[in-house]
Amino acid sequence: MNDWRIYRGVGQPHDGMRRLPAPPPWRDFAASRDGADSGPEDPSSARRLGVRRRLVENYAPRPAEVDAVNAALYLRRPLLVTGNPGTGKSTLAYAIAHELGLGKVLRWPVVSRTTLQDGLYRYDAIARLQDVQLERAGGGDRGTTASGIGSYIRLGPLGTALLPAERPRVLLIDELDKSDLDLPNDLLNTLEEGEFSVPELERLADREPVVEVLTHDGDRVAVRGGRVACTAFPVIVMTSNGERDFPAPLLRRCVQLELDPPGEEQLTAMVEAHLGADGVAAGGDLIRRFLEREPGEVLAADQLLNALFLTQYDPHAQGLTRERIAEMLMQPLDRTR
Repeated sequence: MNDWRIYRGVGQPHDGMRRLPAPPPWRDFAASRDGADSGPEDPSSARRLGVRRRLVENYAPRPAEVDAVNAALYLRRPLLVTGNPGTGKSTLAYAIAHELGLGKVLRWPVVSRTTLQDGLYRYDAIARLQDVQLERAGGGDRGTTASGIGSYIRLGPLGTALLPAERPRVLLIDELDKSDLDLPNDLLNTLEEGEFSVPELERLADREPVVEVLTHDGDRVAVRGGRVACTAFPVIVMTSNGERDFPAPLLRRCVQLELDPPGEEQLTAMVEAHLGADGVAAGGDLIRRFLEREPGEVLAADQLLNALFLTQYDPHAQGLTRERIAEMLMQPLDRTR
């Protein structure tokens, strides 16, 4: 490739997209989708942890991280992980699921409008009403027969994680500090008791004691008596960027872990997992820049990975181009605009 640029900004249409190389391994969604039926492991693990992760699985992890995960496992308590963006908080959930063979990670991304109900289950009463109306209008003879109530109930990620099972599921509650003030308190009872009720099914329990509903994964499971109660408490990883304080009752129910930015050993292992040993060798200057940043300056590890991946397409290693790309992609996240 004589010129790494695909878009030239000259306004002249061309077929340069055919020269676009494969995406970075951590942004290869097609590979994740293709591996969806490859076995019990989460198909997105390779994208999250690195396609070459088995080459670096024996690198020395941070002792505090290992101790906190094991404490949460033994105590059956959620793990609350706090740290700057890009320190590996969310990735920790995938690492646990991968190493312990706990299958696909259930992910619950939290935003300011998220409620406990979103995590437990949703009942689509409007769709059920529409189907009943269509059945009546069609006289019940045109394939419009309304399904049972279970077809209109879908468990959320937390509700799915609490289903009774021999082995626990891993649940990632991502960026809990983005929620409104109520959600951390609303979670308390469910996290303490490991169960919840579905009132729409409880009301029918005398007539329909067992109802099949959809899970967050899209499977069908039986709910008995309108209640879901875990037999193996899920491995819950809750992440926070430290943008707010949480109430003491929630903190009391969690094992807390503060993740520092990755050191040289962890950073090198991360780069090798995604880009191989050649990526480490070719990007030594950028890795040193990341490690030697100003005290308190916030940089995320995926910024480094992006810079390492893109600068390899400067075929002549032109210093100016390489420096410009690195400067563009490795801007401190706390820089005042």
